[in-house]
Amino acid sequence: MKGMERCKPNIVTYNILLRAFAQARDVDQVNALFKDLAENSIASDIYTFSGMMDAYGKNGMIREMESVLSRMKSNQCKPDIITFNVLIDSYGKKQEFDKMEQVFKSLLRSKEKPTLPTFNSMIINYGKARLKERAENIFKKMTNMKYTPSFITYESLIMMYGFCDCVSRAREIFDGIIDSGKEMKVSTLNAMLEVYCINGLPMEADRLFDNAHNMGVIRDSSTYKLLYKAYTKANVKDLLQKLVKQMEKDGIVPNKRFFLEALEAFGSLAASPGSIRTTRSGRPENSAKTEVDVIN
Repeated sequence: MKGMERCKPNIVTYNILLRAFAQARDVDQVNALFKDLAENSIASDIYTFSGMMDAYGKNGMIREMESVLSRMKSNQCKPDIITFNVLIDSYGKKQEFDKMEQVFKSLLRSKEKPTLPTFNSMIINYGKARLKERAENIFKKMTNMKYTPSFITYESLIMMYGFCDCVSRAREIFDGIIDSGKEMKVSTLNAMLEVYCINGLPMEADRLFDNAHNMGVIRDSSTYKLLYKAYTKANVKDLLQKLVKQMEKDGIVPNKRFFLEALEAFGSLAASPGSIRTTRSGRPENSAKTEVDVIN
């Protein structure tokens, strides 16, 4: 592209590529693009910095992400909601909750406004650390600020309660969606199925799976993959055989990756025989407390 006389990349071009490589978690390409951008004397903007931070954050490279944040501030570039959400999600996934909460407070003090992804990310990441009360407080704050929960919000709540051993509460939320008459998405069904599986309740998962049609949900390959992995790890042969037969009836043809992931689950079973529960993350004992100053 650069070799064509009339086709020279501008900052928009670089930002599009940065976002694409960030989504692909390709840090090497992000670094190469940023270096190329500097060599061509093209000034970075907020989208450039956010794209780089997103790439580092998705790869758990917190120090590198913070380095970009510092560079952004030195360039007098104010963060937008994308920047805030990238930081909140990245810190949350690494369970650096002190920093995540500092960024959230900075967001509330800024001219930007939280979006549903802001709250959804905090809810699910608190859930993975089994910090149920904090997750519930975030949901309460969201509703107090007059935000309407999306289906992703409800799925985040279902998963959060699942991680926190509150299966009955997760099912209450799931049943509430059904009773509301709202369209039940397959991703919401999958969330409830996963809650049963991670809590060692394969029979309940099987009953819900059988009842999916009555709920108006069309099961897809993602549903089968989830249960195939869970039943393999749980070593529940009768449910596994039943699932395979149902796959054939529904015309689901598994690919190579489908079975490779199942074999990984089987390998995990061999490493810890007798276990039918997946390992869930706990909060690190030594949580970093370095202040994150997003807003000058």
